[in-house]
Amino acid sequence: MNYVDGFVSPVPLAKKEAYIAMARVSTPIFKEFGALRVVECWGDDVPPGKLTSLPMAVKCEPDEVVVFSWIEWPNKAVRDDGMKKFMVDKRLEGLEMPYDGKRVIFGGFQVIMDA
Repeated sequence: MNYVDGFVSPVPLAKKEAYIAMARVSTPIFKEFGALRVVECWGDDVPPGKLTSLPMAVKCEPDEVVVFSWIEWPNKAVRDDGMKKFMVDKRLEGLEMPYDGKRVIFGGFQVIMDA
């Protein structure tokens, strides 16, 4: 089964276009390195919680929105190799990261069901 990298990021509302621009640059590079699909989702109905929530998890500020993203890979080995290549790719130099990377939550997941 496929492998998925998941991300939850706090992005300033004012930087939505910059985020989209970053995604447009990075997506073809991920795909070149083996990703099957890259999905970026701008938060539309992401309620704050009292105990836990996505906004709380990334310490969302009032002027920020939660972005949920994932990259689908054919397997973990392709992902590991692709991510190594992506992290040192010269085409990404100078690309604005329009969010606070210290508050991004991420992880790799083995797909156990895909219906």
